[in-house]
Amino acid sequence: MTERILYVGSYTHRDSEGIYIYRFDTQTGALRHEALAAEQEHPSFLTFHPQGHILYAVGEDNEAGHVNSYAIDPASGGLTFLNRQPTHGTAPCHLVVEPGGRTLVVANYYSGNVAVYPLKADGSIGDPVQNIQHHGSGPNQERQEAAHAHSATMSPDGSRVYVADLGCDKVMIYRLVNGRLVANDPDHVAVQGGAGPRHFDFHPNGRNAYIINELDLTVTVCAFNAETGALDPIQTISTLPDDVDDKSGLSTADIHVSADGRFVYGSNRHHNTLAIFSVDQDSGRLTAAGHASTRGQTPRNFTIDPTGAWVLAANQDSDDICVFSRDADNGQLTPAGDMVWAPMAVCLLFGP
Repeated sequence: MTERILYVGSYTHRDSEGIYIYRFDTQTGALRHEALAAEQEHPSFLTFHPQGHILYAVGEDNEAGHVNSYAIDPASGGLTFLNRQPTHGTAPCHLVVEPGGRTLVVANYYSGNVAVYPLKADGSIGDPVQNIQHHGSGPNQERQEAAHAHSATMSPDGSRVYVADLGCDKVMIYRLVNGRLVANDPDHVAVQGGAGPRHFDFHPNGRNAYIINELDLTVTVCAFNAETGALDPIQTISTLPDDVDDKSGLSTADIHVSADGRFVYGSNRHHNTLAIFSVDQDSGRLTAAGHASTRGQTPRNFTIDPTGAWVLAANQDSDDICVFSRDADNGQLTPAGDMVWAPMAVCLLFGP
């Protein structure tokens, strides 16, 4: 199959109306808009049920957050609304489903809490069973006055959930026990003060993990102990070129490890680039390998396509998606084709 469905989540300002469907040709790199899949307010992050038949979307409302479920038409990729649940917090911005398809975890940014839900047999979302409030702050008084849970990432074996909290400079670690979160031992890893951890990804070797820090534009490399769940920082590296002295107004967004584990990529908002790193296969440490312009403004989420040959980046403020061809040997990214319209695009998710 050379054509894949791409779901695009957005902020519903300007011309955006919700979740969109695009078609991507994995042979040529051609991307085309197909349809509005679902009208929804601020579906800024999307994920799938492990069986691939349900899509979940946060509703990043700053007053009353919510999370929605949609059934996926296996032929067209179209979405049918199933149900909505409140997140009992504000600005839900990230979510994850455990591999068994029984539990959904949502991170609320502004209110700094994590909501946990059971999933019903049809994939719809049950009433929340747990609401965990984070506490703490950081040295950046403007952005770290309180806890701000920014992402929820499942461990490779599905036994733990890692919640990056930008406000208190920690990644909180929870065990998943009978559909609820229980504090792990150790219960967190701290990054440098003022770093502002945002997103998180594991290396396929099972020994390393990578935290991208929004506020100081760095990546924290960690050694990962799969048995205990512990993370041990071993390196911090900038996402910016060496000649960038003024970081004012700049921030990072997303991070991904290539499937072969040889490269890590991170998005720099307002610098409008994807940072490229090569990975030492013994230690997991990173070496800067270049930057690729996203040819737009404010790249947020990005994705590596299932073949590994392409990278797509969502430019929120220029309303478009940039497609890159990816060199599997050196990790470099080369722009491919024209920019594709996508209003306030902030999340890209290839169909199952």
